Amino acid sequence: MPYQADQITMQVIRYAMEQVADEMGYSLMRMSRSTIVKEILDFSCAVLDAKGNTVAQAHFAPMLMHSLETTTRKLLDLYPQDYFREGDVFISNDPYMGGQHVMDVQFIAPVIFEGKLMGFVADIAHQLDMGGSVPGGVAGGLTEIYQEGLRLPPVKFCNAGAEDPQIVAIIANNIRLPERTLGDFRAQVAATFVGVRHMKEILAKYGPGIVSRCFEMLLDYSESRMREGIGRIPDGDYTGVDYVDNDGHTDTPVKVQVNVHKRGDEIRIDFKGTSSQVQGNINCPVACSSSGIYYVLIAVSDSHVPVNSGCYRPVHIEYEEGTVVCPRLPAAVTARSQTTTKVIEALIKALAQAIPDRVTAGSHGQAATCAFLGVQPDTGERFAYVEIQGGGGGARPNKDGPDGQDIHLGLFKNTPVEAAELEFPILIERYELIPGSGGPGKFRGGLSLRKDIHFLTDVTFSRYTDRQEFAPQGLFGGKEGHKGRLILDPGTPREKRLKSKGVSPLKKGHVLSIRLPGSGGYGDPRERDPGMVRWDVLNGKVTMESAREDYGIALREDLTIDEAETALLRSHNGIGT
Repeated sequence: MPYQADQITMQVIRYAMEQVADEMGYSLMRMSRSTIVKEILDFSCAVLDAKGNTVAQAHFAPMLMHSLETTTRKLLDLYPQDYFREGDVFISNDPYMGGQHVMDVQFIAPVIFEGKLMGFVADIAHQLDMGGSVPGGVAGGLTEIYQEGLRLPPVKFCNAGAEDPQIVAIIANNIRLPERTLGDFRAQVAATFVGVRHMKEILAKYGPGIVSRCFEMLLDYSESRMREGIGRIPDGDYTGVDYVDNDGHTDTPVKVQVNVHKRGDEIRIDFKGTSSQVQGNINCPVACSSSGIYYVLIAVSDSHVPVNSGCYRPVHIEYEEGTVVCPRLPAAVTARSQTTTKVIEALIKALAQAIPDRVTAGSHGQAATCAFLGVQPDTGERFAYVEIQGGGGGARPNKDGPDGQDIHLGLFKNTPVEAAELEFPILIERYELIPGSGGPGKFRGGLSLRKDIHFLTDVTFSRYTDRQEFAPQGLFGGKEGHKGRLILDPGTPREKRLKSKGVSPLKKGHVLSIRLPGSGGYGDPRERDPGMVRWDVLNGKVTMESAREDYGIALREDLTIDEAETALLRSHNGIGT
């Protein structure tokens, strides 16, 4: 019996395409040479239709969800369909053509079946170096995109299956670690070949007509589920505000304001009240700003919806060019994730007014991205070590926040101590949760992480972090979480606090303590179950002082609860036991 484009076949093809995207990701992870890809998993993959609509995306970093679609559509605008050939692979990293920052490099391959363009497969991954004025490329405070590294429009990296030697030579001539970076590029290219092969197998099995029709049905299906979920949000106008500490160039806070206008089964978003683009490099390209909006709205509307371009149809985002969420050339954008995270936090605050039982308190709300570039003492070879750390996850309406979690949009893993010490001239002296860093609440904010790195050679340390001036906020009586810090040589006479964004030389023997922000609590802490507070103290998550002062719980020296004194403490605050 021939296949038909019905609901069952659509779901089968949906999961097949998700598997194609995931298999591309697993292939990339296994082939990559850098820890940021193979350990941290700072990448994503997607399957797109012939119009550039996302059909399926891999279960990796949601931050990258909108870039591959936007760049593929730019590609289709640049070239006619008959330009695409079997074995072609395009490269691009231009933030102003759908990219993120120049370190996130995209590879896009057309899927040609029976002589016709049927779609694309694509991947995007963070690279160790793309040239520019700062080794590793992640420094805060740069003032023009031209300082940030080599910027590539969509051009062919592979032509009919063969690398273009001229493009490869241009790239290799402009980056500090050509061998390793080009190795990761080739892993990305190979991952697209995996995706093309698997897509062709599906097209051969079901036929191109059935697959194309099921793609259309799948987008419509996701749209209908999103409209249903949005319809459950009360109509109204809601506003949320958050701040980036500074732009890395001046100390002035940068405001992000998200305004939500909900009517029926559609939502309109605008950013009126948001700061204009800034001189430092926290400016956020539209693809990143949009990813933050879509991420939150999908999560609160229908967290199990198939994530594709159909999800975006009921959402209308209005941008004003020249703002920090929609910058003009030549604004620098490397640290754009600091602004993306504030878009998310501001939108969650806005929606808390409408759906308080479906949002979280403030998370650590920043991306602590640190790069260390130096020379291996035993071989004389240059190395680049990129570290992305996690902080506290915001408390939930009925559960504590998760500890040591990456940003909402990242879902990145940590770099295991053994992997880092094996590959780089460093020692990890401490790696632990920070007691008390989660905001007190009926449900406690998640704890943040501390990692102390001892350097066995001189390095250039470039970084962008945030939430060192504006603490993660609590909700509905929950209290703030701890702020972050970067401390050089902690506990010694040389102890010094470093700025959250910038570039610093570190000498052999220096110890850098990376201390991430915590997260906010949800609800009045004096409504927290006394037994849960005692458990927190026993497990080092809450201090004795906080148990008494924030939660109104009196503990004896043996850490049993003093019921009488606890009742007195809580009665003074109008809360009984």
